[in-house]
Amino acid sequence: MPRRITARASLTTVAAELGVSTATVSNVYNRPEKVSPELRRRVLAAAERQGYAGPDPAARQLSRGRTDTLGLLFTGELSYAFKDPAAVAFLEGLSSSCQTAELNLLIISAESTSHRSGAVGNAIVDGFVVYAVGDDDPHFRQIIDRQLPTVVVDSPRHTPGVDWVGPDDRAGARALGEVLVRMGHRRIGAIAAGTGGQSFSGPADDVAFGPAAASVFQDRARGLRDALAVVGVTDLPVELRPANTVADGVSACHALLDRRPDLTAVCALMDVMALGALEAAAARGLSVPGDLTVTGYDDIPRAAAIGLTTVSQPLVDKGRIAGELYLSHRRGAAPRRRVLPTHVQLRASSGPARA
Repeated sequence: MPRRITARASLTTVAAELGVSTATVSNVYNRPEKVSPELRRRVLAAAERQGYAGPDPAARQLSRGRTDTLGLLFTGELSYAFKDPAAVAFLEGLSSSCQTAELNLLIISAESTSHRSGAVGNAIVDGFVVYAVGDDDPHFRQIIDRQLPTVVVDSPRHTPGVDWVGPDDRAGARALGEVLVRMGHRRIGAIAAGTGGQSFSGPADDVAFGPAAASVFQDRARGLRDALAVVGVTDLPVELRPANTVADGVSACHALLDRRPDLTAVCALMDVMALGALEAAAARGLSVPGDLTVTGYDDIPRAAAIGLTTVSQPLVDKGRIAGELYLSHRRGAAPRRRVLPTHVQLRASSGPARA
């Protein structure tokens, strides 16, 4: 018989056509062992005629009190999650925890959904992991308002009642700065991305990175300043760009060296920007590290391949631990903090300051 599409096909309309209860129709979809094969065949045939596809999966999950889905609020554009090596490593770790627990993962981009206020509020999830967003991100405030189990990764660093995992970025950058100072560097500059607003490019020598900035970048800059302050240096020129890309690393490094050609070291606050800084140095005819030391932060896989001195953090473990914190959440328990280790990975891109 041809399929008859009704305007409001539902469990109720299927039951009415057959003269059975709505509970019987519901059992066909949810508890098929409770109905006979013949009755199940009649119900499914009627549903096909009416164009009824069955109970809404989301509603079915909610009726069980859980969705088996973890929401991930991700900084930046959604495509960034699959292009940035540090983010990819984090996702690998988080996905492994989800796979072990048979959870689905729903990624919500803080940037791509900035015009959709309901992206977080309407997300059908059991809880959230928040990856490196600004303290005043509106999506994050919505997550806190929903009072679901939540784990913050990197930033915001201090949210009452919420578990947190990440490295001590200030200490990691301070250790890097101390190494450079011991090498004789006093004229050090920094380049960073994705802070101070998505469209901002330019100098930020007196950087506080603004209230909306992810605090990881604030802490990394502060760590470099801490190391310089020990030897009486208060000058740390900083150049910002919108995106953590090689191209923006090239642009930021050129701009920094144009206004400060006396620098002996450029510290990129993430490895991808450091790749751009190395390209910029080569384009200017500067040898690395003879004329210019270049460093990064994160220790992505390519860093070792090209000999980049950087601050190493356990990127995959960070994702895995975030998943474990979420899975072991107990309502009403004190919030937990997992500070991950960092260490300076010395490689060929760093050396003594030129005379």
